[in-house]
Parts: sequence; C-alpha cells; structure tokens
Amino acid sequence: MDSTTALFYVFSAVLLFAAFLVITARSTVHAALYLVLAFFSASCVWMLLTAEFLAITLVLVYVGAVMVLFLFVVMMLDYNSDAFREGFWKHFPLAGVIGALIAAEIALVLTHGFDRVEPMPLPPELAQIPNTKLLGITLYTEFLYPLQIAAVLLLVAIVAAIALTLRGRKDARHMDPGQQVRVKKADRLKIVKLAPEVEAPAAPAKEEGGQP
Repeated sequence: MDSTTALFYVFSAVLLFAAFLVITARSTVHAALYLVLAFFSASCVWMLLTAEFLAITLVLVYVGAVMVLFLFVVMMLDYNSDAFREGFWKHFPLAGVIGALIAAEIALVLTHGFDRVEPMPLPPELAQIPNTKLLGITLYTEFLYPLQIAAVLLLVAIVAAIALTLRGRKDARHMDPGQQVRVKKADRLKIVKLAPEVEAPAAPAKEEGGQP
C-alpha cells in the first residue's frame, strides 16, 4: 500500500466519522462544525484524485460561504432542538439498517460500473484546454438542464427550511400589505373643528419703585 492509498483511507474514515457525528450531535452548532470537517475531508479526497478545482471549490463555496451562513442561521434561530430529537434513538436501528443497505447498493453499482468503463483518451484539441474551462464547457452545455433542476431543488429546500422553522411570536410586529393597499384617507386622518380661543393680553410688568 502506497502513501496515496493510505491517505485516501484516512480521509475517508474521517469523512464517515464526521458525517455520522453530524446526525448524532446534540448541539446544532457542533453538528455544523462536524459538517465543516466532513467537507474538508472530502476536499482532501478530491485532491488525492487530482481534481484540484473541485477541491478548492468545495472549500471556498461550502466551507467558506455556505457553512458560515448555516452557523449564522443556527445561532440566530431560537428553537428547542430537543423537541426535534424526540424518538431519534427509537428509530435509529431501522434507519441504520436502511442506510447500510443504500450504501451497499451504491458501492455495488459503482464498483461494477468502474470495472466495465474503460478510460478513453482525450482528443488532442481538448487535451490543451485547462481543466477548469473544460469542466465549465461540459457543465453548461451537456448538463445544463440537470444543473437547472438542481438549482430549483436547492431553492425548494431553502423555502422548505424557512417554512419549517417559521413560528409566530406574540411580540413580533408585522404589517399586512393588503391592508396597506386598501387603506383610505378617513382611516388614517381625522379632521376636527375647534372653536377659536382668544387669549387675554398679558398685564404689563411693574418696574422697581412702584412705577409702571
């Protein structure tokens, strides 16, 4: 076993361990930090596979932007995480068996798929194009529709996450745009007629010595 293979197994073990702690950590902040560790481990695996662009993108986009946003949202939301964890260990054995079956199926499919696929050499005109440019051309030409579908799925996931964590608070103040549009002048402004009042002139002040 060479050093590359040993590092692959080490980073893969760290990745699996961090992914397991993401779903079992009691603190939401700790789960987000374990997810950062999982992303770093996956980035190291990409580096071992000589996919430097994907590794750097994973660190910059997910660790540097997405996970920072997750941490801000987790710290800003005031919700009881214990209520969401009720019954977790009760259903954990069944979930673990299903997860193991799915992982075995994916490993079986990928193993036989890689055995049957023979590497094809790139054409000479494509071999001179940088890896990043070639990836962009392939992504936005051959896989444009799957990319758009993935973007829509991410948008739906964001909306669903906001809807699940949205709660009405008694001390929260908000306005109804429909009522603001239908408002009339009489609802906001009231004109009152008052009788005029004439003030009496003030008496002149007396100077010292009794003289006015």
